[in-house]
Amino acid sequence: MPLASQAKYIENRKEIPLGQGIWQAPLPIDLHRSLLDVETCETFTEIISARSSHPYVIGTRLKIADNKISEIEALVTDKDDWLFNAENSLKYSSQEKWDILPAALRTDRQTLINAANAYFDIFSDRSAIARVPWNVPCARLEGGAYTNPNGKPDATCTGGPPLEGTLQITNRRFIVDLDMGTVVGLVDFGAENGWPDSHMFRLENGKVRFVHTLTVCPNGCELPQPKK
Repeated sequence: MPLASQAKYIENRKEIPLGQGIWQAPLPIDLHRSLLDVETCETFTEIISARSSHPYVIGTRLKIADNKISEIEALVTDKDDWLFNAENSLKYSSQEKWDILPAALRTDRQTLINAANAYFDIFSDRSAIARVPWNVPCARLEGGAYTNPNGKPDATCTGGPPLEGTLQITNRRFIVDLDMGTVVGLVDFGAENGWPDSHMFRLENGKVRFVHTLTVCPNGCELPQPKK
């Protein structure tokens, strides 16, 4: 698609000239998975480049206006970012099934967004875990760390994310693909100077089946200590 004349490029929450950043050199792609939001005219693509000389896992948002790309936003994670392991990301993500859902298993837009919001709320309010519609089995791929490496049919995600009750997840924006039963939340991980982050949720029959996260650590990945 053509670029709009005033198209902007944002990488890890900073606007830079088009052509700079991750786009300066060709990148071999081992796996890609795209969401299409026909209501907001946005897309989100998960990109794994695990076998290149410099591995990356990337999440890229495109905004379309008047049949042109008006905005490109990328979360580019590599070895210094949260739980990064491109080989593991490729291994486990490629084993999962993210196909188009039969109509009977799809979920409406607001339900998808509500599930994502409830998950984000856990980080500041542990009781929010009861509002997340969990599936069984359920698996989280956080950076390169996977919660169900052995493919157990009774695996759950109800252990919750780390640091529950200690962090605010702010500046939440959502891209929704109804046919895929998937919503991605682009957020700031932490209320002040939060890390650039995406959480992608796959729901089947209204329940969370998979969660994929990308988190950029601009100044190192030392986490705040839990509140006492």
